[in-house]
Amino acid sequence: MLADIDTWVLDLDNTLYPAGSALAEQLTHGILSTLAQYYATDLAGARRIQSELVAAHGTSLRGAMVTGTIDPQDFLGFERRIDYSVIAPDPAMVAALAALPGRRYVYTNGSAYHAEQVLERLGLTDRIDGVFDILAGELIPKPYAESLDAFLDRFGVDPVRAAMFDDLEVNLALPHERGMTTVWVSAGTPYELLAERRWRTTDLPGFVRANI
Repeated sequence: MLADIDTWVLDLDNTLYPAGSALAEQLTHGILSTLAQYYATDLAGARRIQSELVAAHGTSLRGAMVTGTIDPQDFLGFERRIDYSVIAPDPAMVAALAALPGRRYVYTNGSAYHAEQVLERLGLTDRIDGVFDILAGELIPKPYAESLDAFLDRFGVDPVRAAMFDDLEVNLALPHERGMTTVWVSAGTPYELLAERRWRTTDLPGFVRANI
């Protein structure tokens, strides 16, 4: 079914580990705390600002860069205070990625540092051939075309021979238009064909086992 795929593109947060995890809570708190300090507001005000920044610019970081003068490294500094031990090794995910033929990349709107910490905790470091983060994309996030083009160019990916997994459907629309097979990892039915070369699953390892 996916025999023509030789490149696997994997989102990180809420895709390689479950949504609603303790790590996700720390990320949210870190972003809101950073925004609260930068914009001199409380957490409620930071949440409103975050919603506005994400809606207009794709991520809080890019929004803060476009509308202000925050240094990206300062913004991402909260990641150094995250307790990554809340993420446990995932043997099922390790086995699933090991079964994927060809190259495997993480494509994330987070930082490479964050990705490296998560991959190490999951036991996936040796299963990934490269990480493309928000800094590699010059702060332009998914789902913008500039980000996708930079990712494809960086690793020489042929979209027609690639499959992309992401928990946000909006991030998969453009890759699908470019010819990629897409898998939306979200709550819902365990295994669903939405359209030609468009899938939805609640279980990434299970999807891989069923299709590889």
